[in-house]
Amino acid sequence: MKRYSIGLIFTLMGVTGTASADNLIPGDLQNYIAYGAIIIMLLLIVIAMLVLLRAFKVITMVILKSQGYTKAEIEAEMHPPKKEKKPKGEVWNKLLSLRPLAEEKELLIAHDYDGIQELDNPIPGWFMYLFYATIIFAGGYLLNYHVFHTGQLQYDEYKTEMAQADIAKKLYLSKAANQVDENTVKLVNDPAVISAGQAIFIQNCKPCHGEHAEGNVGPNLTDDYWLHGGKINDLFKTIKYGVLAKGMPTWEKQLSPKQIADVANYVKSLHGTNPAGAKEPQGTKEAPANDQLVAIK
Repeated sequence: MKRYSIGLIFTLMGVTGTASADNLIPGDLQNYIAYGAIIIMLLLIVIAMLVLLRAFKVITMVILKSQGYTKAEIEAEMHPPKKEKKPKGEVWNKLLSLRPLAEEKELLIAHDYDGIQELDNPIPGWFMYLFYATIIFAGGYLLNYHVFHTGQLQYDEYKTEMAQADIAKKLYLSKAANQVDENTVKLVNDPAVISAGQAIFIQNCKPCHGEHAEGNVGPNLTDDYWLHGGKINDLFKTIKYGVLAKGMPTWEKQLSPKQIADVANYVKSLHGTNPAGAKEPQGTKEAPANDQLVAIK
């Protein structure tokens, strides 16, 4: 049989190879032939396994007969009796630690009420194990949270989560602050923002606009007159891109978007301060209430 199987494989391979070389058989048909060859081989393998199994049985019977076994003994060896399955009731009773109904009379409690009697069945084992597990868990919980304090109680956990949320908020605001531009900048009155803007202004803008923005080479930034717009968006844009034709440098390379916004808010906070030695007005007069103030929480 093995010789015939190998021969059939080579024959199919030869047919497929010839068809592929001459292109006489379509590709789909070649696939079907290959699938058929595989199925035939699988069937041959199954048949060979069945034949081998039958051969082993025959050999086993011959060996047992040669050892003096009778026909009945051989049959018993070849086909051992199946074990009887336990009734479902017995399995259920074992799981719940119940006694069988046949022993019901032995379990009856002496007292009864109006003809109703009670069985003295024990508590199921699984229930007792669960009960002991809860006691162990309670002990561990007590030691963890109230004795060794390795775990946090509700109030402590709340404080920890609030601290983590505060750190996450500051991190988000630090990243979000540098996402501002001339279209999204807002006018604020936060003392921290004004103070940061003042420090940057004195360091970078004082030579041209004066220490109090009274004007020097550059214009006065405290009055109602503006050369390039007095809104917070206009100030941000002027600081960011500069006005090279009039000597105002661009600051987008030296300052971050947040720093530019801080300086713009500081300049807006100086409106109407009338510093000493203020330069004469330049530009166009604008209404003072051009921006909507945003509160910082």
